[in-house]
Amino acid sequence: MDKNFAIGLFLGMVGGALIIANSYKARKLVKDGQCAIKEKVSEMTKKQEQTEDYGELED
Repeated sequence: MDKNFAIGLFLGMVGGALIIANSYKARKLVKDGQCAIKEKVSEMTKKQEQTEDYGELED
């Protein structure tokens, strides 16, 4: 059972990589998703830094 799962997971990853490599739309979708995640992380980091700065001013 575990061996079949691992083989299926590997084949799915290889198939997905081939689809992404050969499809402009899929590649663009992945790239846009990565940019959106980077922006969200950046925003969250800035908010965290601001709250830490305010905490230092109150002390």
